[in-house]
Amino acid sequence: MFPIILRRLALSVPLLVVVSAITSLLESFVPGDPARTVLGVNATKEQYDALRAALHLDKPFAEQYWLYLRDVLHGDFGSSLFSGESVLGTIGQRLPVTLTLVIGATVLSTLVGVPLGVYSATRGRFSRRLIDVVSLLGSALPNFWLALMLVSLFAVKFPIFPATGYTPFAQSPGQWATGLVLPVVALSIGGVALISKIARDAMLSTLGRDYIRTLRASGLRPVSIVWKHALRSCGMPVATAIGLTMIAYIPGTILVENIFTLPGLGTTVVDATNQHDLPVVQGVAITFTVLVILINLLVDVLYSLLNPKVRVA
Repeated sequence: MFPIILRRLALSVPLLVVVSAITSLLESFVPGDPARTVLGVNATKEQYDALRAALHLDKPFAEQYWLYLRDVLHGDFGSSLFSGESVLGTIGQRLPVTLTLVIGATVLSTLVGVPLGVYSATRGRFSRRLIDVVSLLGSALPNFWLALMLVSLFAVKFPIFPATGYTPFAQSPGQWATGLVLPVVALSIGGVALISKIARDAMLSTLGRDYIRTLRASGLRPVSIVWKHALRSCGMPVATAIGLTMIAYIPGTILVENIFTLPGLGTTVVDATNQHDLPVVQGVAITFTVLVILINLLVDVLYSLLNPKVRVA
């Protein structure tokens, strides 16, 4: 398993370079000038030219990117053009909020989606049709619309949960938990739909296999057949669905965090993009890419645990 992990990590290095290069290129197309945004309209031409030279904005794009890549290889991701805080420090402060949303939504989607899919696979055609409708709705409804509906219903009409804001766990665990309920639910709806449908289809396929018929003929209880034997065979497609869902939650946090005013990487990258704060944008893009790589690596490890034959591949 260890060689597989090393090979996956080695293949991920070019991905990080490509993502950082594309991010820099796209940011260069955004209207506006970072130096002018920082100094304002009242700055002199000498101040403006000096700041552009300090930020390497007076150099061609290829040279700008090479200088940035050189600094990153030395562990220097730069500093925010506005706050002056290091990019790594900003990411370190905001990353826990984003990870809490992603992990919480993934856990909720798994705990709801897998039992729902198993139930629909064992309860007849009507429940299967219902899962299809729920999956279609969950995939079609955007996260930001669901978030706004949840706020209007459970924070405005029925003030059960806070509409916006974030309370650190160390300050108040209870307020921290209640403040994350609506964002996590809004983020997880699409994942519940996907996981339940894939779990349903995998369970239906597994229940039709010969060894399941043999277990039934031997008099084993149906509950044990479904949850102990059949569900284990559904592990790989369900793990794939969970991994894809978790990856989809990473960009989904951008909208959810901005709607609920959460101090995560989603709000950070939006503010940095509006301010042309390129070091912060690049740092967040690389962080998101690293998270995707780690999730894919985790899914590969799960594959190896569920099916030892994968370790040979």
